[in-house]
Amino acid sequence: MNLNLERPLVIFDLETTGLDIATARIIQISYIIAHPDGSEERGNRFVNPGIPIPKEVQELTHITDDMVKNAPSFKQLAPELAQKFADCDFAGFNSNCYDVPLLAEEFLRAGINFDFSQARFIDACNIFKVMEKRNLAAAYKFYCGRKMEEDFQAHLADQDTEATWAVLKAQLDMYAPGRQEEPERQLKNDVEALAEASRIGRKVVDFAGRVVLDDEGNEIINFGKYKGVKVKDVFPKDSGYYGWLMQSDFTLNTKQVFQRLWLKYAQKG
Repeated sequence: MNLNLERPLVIFDLETTGLDIATARIIQISYIIAHPDGSEERGNRFVNPGIPIPKEVQELTHITDDMVKNAPSFKQLAPELAQKFADCDFAGFNSNCYDVPLLAEEFLRAGINFDFSQARFIDACNIFKVMEKRNLAAAYKFYCGRKMEEDFQAHLADQDTEATWAVLKAQLDMYAPGRQEEPERQLKNDVEALAEASRIGRKVVDFAGRVVLDDEGNEIINFGKYKGVKVKDVFPKDSGYYGWLMQSDFTLNTKQVFQRLWLKYAQKG
């Protein structure tokens, strides 16, 4: 089943130097831009991370330092990608937790404040967890009826991107209202509904989830000594805490959010 789109949807996957969003660098980015008219645009680029690729990552992805040494840096690719991804929604597999936050971080490192504020984020992994309560290979076998290794080579971004796109469309087929009787097992065929189904837990304010929203829309600190406390109750009383946040090893996106909240609340004590 094809997805009903109001604007382009970027289905993408990243291969990176590590798992820490604050320090990891992209070594491969692959994407499919699905347009409302049914056309699809594909891109697949190796990226020079500017640092050596760890041995374990090379073994996992089969992407070596030699393969990326003549590739452009993300900073060189960023203006082109920002133009292509403008006014799009985003989809991936485990992308809400990792790929989207890291992409945002890489844009900021490249000096581009890419606006994700109007984007909706579809995570086929989260939909899988909600609907079937498990990894991409298992999802592909479950939804597409074949073993992933029969059709793709795992841990290459372009291969994982194609598999994710196939899984997402198969999810729409499986959970179509005409095929599922229980309302909780039905997926509406639109991006807003899929983004909502992809959301697990509280809505995050920054991509790393250091700040979340409560049911009343208050920004809540989600770590450390002030975990569970409203930001508006902390900043007016503890200015040193904001200074510590800005000096600590948080992602640039998280610091950007805290800076905005500081300007919003610091003078209201």
